[in-house]
Amino acid sequence: MRIREVGVRAACCLGAAVTVAALAGAPAVAQPAPGGPSTSAPAPGAPPTPGNTTPPSSGPSTTPPFTTPNTDNCPQKTQPPAPVDTSEVPAPGEPTPSPLPVPSPAIGGQRMGDCGVVLPDGAPPVPAEISATSWMVSDLDTGRVLAAKDPHGRYRPASTIKVALAIVALRSLDLDKVVIGTQADADVDGTRVGIGPGGRYTNRQLMQALIMCSGNDAAHAIATQLGGDKRAVAKMNEVAKTLRAMDTRAATPSGLDGPGMSTSAYDLSVLFREAMNIPLFAELIHTEQVDFPGFPADPTIPGDKDRPGYPIANDNQLLYNYEGAIGGKTGFTDDARQTFVAAAERDGHRLVVTLLKADVRPIRPWEQAARLLDYGFALDTDARIGKLPESGSEAVQPSVPLATPPPRADGSQAEPERPAHQGARIATLIGGPLLVVALLLWARKAFRRRG
Repeated sequence: MRIREVGVRAACCLGAAVTVAALAGAPAVAQPAPGGPSTSAPAPGAPPTPGNTTPPSSGPSTTPPFTTPNTDNCPQKTQPPAPVDTSEVPAPGEPTPSPLPVPSPAIGGQRMGDCGVVLPDGAPPVPAEISATSWMVSDLDTGRVLAAKDPHGRYRPASTIKVALAIVALRSLDLDKVVIGTQADADVDGTRVGIGPGGRYTNRQLMQALIMCSGNDAAHAIATQLGGDKRAVAKMNEVAKTLRAMDTRAATPSGLDGPGMSTSAYDLSVLFREAMNIPLFAELIHTEQVDFPGFPADPTIPGDKDRPGYPIANDNQLLYNYEGAIGGKTGFTDDARQTFVAAAERDGHRLVVTLLKADVRPIRPWEQAARLLDYGFALDTDARIGKLPESGSEAVQPSVPLATPPPRADGSQAEPERPAHQGARIATLIGGPLLVVALLLWARKAFRRRG
């Protein structure tokens, strides 16, 4: 082969490799943080935290084309879809939970009993790229429901059920109390923030780990103080019942799938709205990063060393990428798929969006939430298809106004951050073609010298 041909082909191959690496090797958007098993991704630029795992990818190129799931025939009216694994098989001797009763009429208004897409009269079509099987947009302050799909359909919450655990814990635990980490905390399944035996953690730090990073080890440490998993779950279910979230039944404190686990897009909005009555909850869902303690060396392991503290970051990508984002909670399990609840503010209005049984395609769950928030903010200010509960118990009529997240340290609204690796990706995309041109010129010059 002639020298010129060798140079040209080498230059093209190298330039193509650089460009392909830029397109395939660097993600265009940081993974959203699912909760439950295989969950919790750090914020853009944040250091990794112990226990982080990579969320599932959107699959190979042979994945069938995306279609929005149809719920017009109310397939989940009484219970969630069939599980894909054995996580919901009752323990030996334990009964199989029966489906929760279906309230009639539907809580929230007549249209909340519909199972397909429910929109105000004259509203435009909903965004096209929504894979969530069920979703809802509501007004955080007034409780108006603006738009929904299968609002009372029953699905699994994954780690979004930690909102219920947070309500119970924040109203009953001493936040300054120091808790000693245990091996049982460290051994829990799913996402862990990195609690270790002998570590010293205040309940405030455990709540940071629970709400910001979806730590199942933090959920275990909190549930232990509430009397153990069964008592904690009972208290969570009592909160749901008091709030008239009648589609909701927790089976685990963390959101790991268990027998009878259930919620709905409507209920998740109710739980989130109630949690927003607690100022610390509003503060923590809006917090981007905090320092978390380490734990001492294990004396039973020769040569073991102390684990130093490290920063932990909020796993909600909407917080970094959506103007006016207040914060929220992510979730993921194999059975629940992607779940999400979050709020944002625009022009004095605060909206909540919930997603259940979503997927990472065609766009990430936080991006689907952003589309639905944009849609909700664009509706008429009096748009309404239903209402969140406001009667029936003292808990539904809080004695304090809904909490507002504190401003950032400098008092400003943060600019939406570029997703992780995007700057390097853009630089490589520009540099790749330039490198090809430079190599071609070098090859041509070398050929002329030898000609």
